[in-house]
Amino acid sequence: MENIKMIAPCLFGVESIAADEFRRMGFEKVEAENGRVLLEGDFNMLARANINSRFAERILINMGQFHATTFTELFDKVKALPWERFIGKDDAFPVSAGSSINSTLFSIPDCQSIIKKAIVNRLSSKYRISWFAETGAEFKIRFTIIKDNVTVTIDTSGEGLHKRGYRRNSNDAPLKETLGAAMCDLARIFPDTHIYDPFCGSGTLLIESALMATKTAPGLRRFFAAERFSSIPKTVWQQERMRAQDLIIKNIDFKAQGYDIDPASVELTLANAKKAGVEKYVKAAVGDIHDFKTPDERLLVITNPPYGERLLDVREAEKLYKTMGERFDRAPGKKYFVISPHDEFEKHFGETADKRRKLYNGMIKCQLFMYFKNKGI
Repeated sequence: MENIKMIAPCLFGVESIAADEFRRMGFEKVEAENGRVLLEGDFNMLARANINSRFAERILINMGQFHATTFTELFDKVKALPWERFIGKDDAFPVSAGSSINSTLFSIPDCQSIIKKAIVNRLSSKYRISWFAETGAEFKIRFTIIKDNVTVTIDTSGEGLHKRGYRRNSNDAPLKETLGAAMCDLARIFPDTHIYDPFCGSGTLLIESALMATKTAPGLRRFFAAERFSSIPKTVWQQERMRAQDLIIKNIDFKAQGYDIDPASVELTLANAKKAGVEKYVKAAVGDIHDFKTPDERLLVITNPPYGERLLDVREAEKLYKTMGERFDRAPGKKYFVISPHDEFEKHFGETADKRRKLYNGMIKCQLFMYFKNKGI
């Protein structure tokens, strides 16, 4: 079977990280674009991407890309795509999501209707039936139209890939798992790294770092929509899960210690770590940033402190940054990675970062402030 073209949407600022990860997985054709990565591979690689990707939001089959300014064009060009390659005569194929930006075809409901009719027309001619019960596997169709350029895809992930399965519950302002993983990647996690998070919340950074240190695939414990696709052999998923299982390393010297002022958040962190299978490496306790003290060892602090646009008044957040600057010991071997949307974080923290990286927490533009150069004696 010829290779499948895929699209892996990701958070802005994470594209190059995601692309490098796909190359490490074994993808030979990888191209990073704004907000997404383009891939090519067989069914095994499709399953591998879903199970192993820490940074992509989902894996989409790229059915086709074309230019269209009229509904007739949209219908004809969608109909020309090989939908029967994946969708069986009993399968469901809702056009579940779409967007249109700076395009002639701007009505999302009308585009959904046209695309659905075009797919029905194509499959009717291929299967020689006029009515579809749609009782089988669900193939969710997605489309984007940007400046009259249309992309039509099939979602293979189901729930977004950031939903690893360990965080069914969270605190008031959880960090998205894919963003947390990107922060951990930029901070460079190793099997002997000691991580501290003084604002652990629901434990996302601690858990993602533990999964990374043990080389545990983030999707190993969840189900994907494409597992129901009859066009993909069940053995593919079995093989890729076995491969991911074999890559896990055990009995390492990794440690992740979290603190939070809220006892409920501490309990949530511990419960989530257990669901993720990394409770051996993740600990948490009640603690206030004013009492935070780093031990005399090589360590990494990586954290997502509360800030004005989410939980705190902006001035309260600024006081918090000042306290962090006072409590974070800059002795050799100690590194600090802090994400914040505050443009003057460094001013309140009291020190200019060694490096900054623009990232997005949902729709909020943030900076990852990185302190890693030795400043102590």
